[in-house]
Amino acid sequence: MSQGPHLSIRDVTKTFHGDEPFTALSGLSLDVRPGELLTLVGPSGCGKSTLFALIAGLTEPTRGEIRIGGAPVAGPALDRGVVVQQYTLFPWRTALGNVAFGLEGRPGARRERARELLSIVGMSGYEECYPHELSGGRRELVALARSLAFEPGVLLLDEPFAGLDRGTREWVGDELVRVWERTGRTVLLVTHDVEEAVRVGRRVAVMTSGPGRIREVVDVCSRTGSARRHVGRLLREEIAPARGRKVAA
Repeated sequence: MSQGPHLSIRDVTKTFHGDEPFTALSGLSLDVRPGELLTLVGPSGCGKSTLFALIAGLTEPTRGEIRIGGAPVAGPALDRGVVVQQYTLFPWRTALGNVAFGLEGRPGARRERARELLSIVGMSGYEECYPHELSGGRRELVALARSLAFEPGVLLLDEPFAGLDRGTREWVGDELVRVWERTGRTVLLVTHDVEEAVRVGRRVAVMTSGPGRIREVVDVCSRTGSARRHVGRLLREEIAPARGRKVAA
């Protein structure tokens, strides 16, 4: 018997009400398989970050349902690790202290486990460094290690590498793939970068222009140039109708 999706999004619509109500997502459905690394890409304003917030439990859909491991998402929970673009490290804590913070309240050797997590993300030797002493890429890796401290089933990343230069983005993206291969976590990476989506993801979900839906899920395991061109073409086709239209985050 085939295993069901780890993350299931069914017919999700999100409408923001105000002086000028608008719909960010409309009838969006997507399945993420257990242990899969899936990237989500779409034109600016298609609702990627809105969808991320819904999966993280930071807001609720107007219609539809999101389930993780078969259970409905009903708010933030430790079954989801979250990494975002803005650095969320405590500046007064070392790298080790930041990761250990995610283990507070749990029995056992916190510092030893924190060291192990830093090793998993390739940060051995930087345990006693403070955030201001680390490059942007290494700060993102510490944030990734801290998110793993809760042992989440699903790891959610919302454009965490957007502020990095191209070379650093590629390096950190490769580290993410290595962490995924080592931990077997289900990973959803939101990005606006086609090259990153194809290089990191094993499948790429391409969103339409707003109101956002899933246009196509592309299998890119082959890492071929044709896969990059196909995803790029889909995005170009979605960007044109989005111009001049009110869009979501």
